[in-house]
Amino acid sequence: MSQTETPFVRLRLLLGDERLDVLSNACVYVLGLGGVGSSCAEALVRGGVGRLVLVDRDVVSMSNINRQALAFHSTIGQPKAEVMRSMVLDINPRAEAWAVSTFLDKEHIAQQLADFPTPSYVVDAIDTISQKLAIARWCQDQKIPLVASMGGANKLDPTRLRFSRIEKTSGDGLARVMRKECRKRGIRNLQVLYSDEPPAPLNTTSPLSHEPGKRPPKGSDLGTMSYYPPIMGQMLASKVIRDLVGL
Repeated sequence: MSQTETPFVRLRLLLGDERLDVLSNACVYVLGLGGVGSSCAEALVRGGVGRLVLVDRDVVSMSNINRQALAFHSTIGQPKAEVMRSMVLDINPRAEAWAVSTFLDKEHIAQQLADFPTPSYVVDAIDTISQKLAIARWCQDQKIPLVASMGGANKLDPTRLRFSRIEKTSGDGLARVMRKECRKRGIRNLQVLYSDEPPAPLNTTSPLSHEPGKRPPKGSDLGTMSYYPPIMGQMLASKVIRDLVGL
């Protein structure tokens, strides 16, 4: 490899050394490492972000393989945070990455994250409303830049995705609930990525369909395309990187 052939030579052509230094020193928290969060984390480290705090309590499962950057047959059963950390360091051995395999308690998020570097930016890729609201409150109180993903399940057309303040969203079920709860809690100007595309009808003959009279498995009514959550993650990474370097 020549002196000019480095992992970030193509980035340098667009950003220059000063902006690359900003990214190298930035610390981004990626909360949730599913289809959205894992692709976001991958794009962030490939984009020059030098420090990542990676949070997810789950382990890789077979059903994750269709959409999650960290999901392979070889990683099934492994903690997502640990797998993501290994991927980050394989992409950039000079990066710093912390794997946090824990459930973020909505009452104690600040304490749970207190041992890690102060974030330059937070990405919320979690799908639990109570946690999303707690993260938004914490970031607003601490004046930490935040961008949150809204609903990506049962969607087909990624060209309908857009960034907006939560107050301006429409046509997204998760965003509708978040909009109402943010208003009640005084959470303002939350930046989100959402889609106004109507949900696609589900194939009711899917193996995930549940038996009559029994409680359906978690997520059994949430279909996901292979490309949709990764595109959301890449878009979130693009916003974080552009905001960090002032583009």
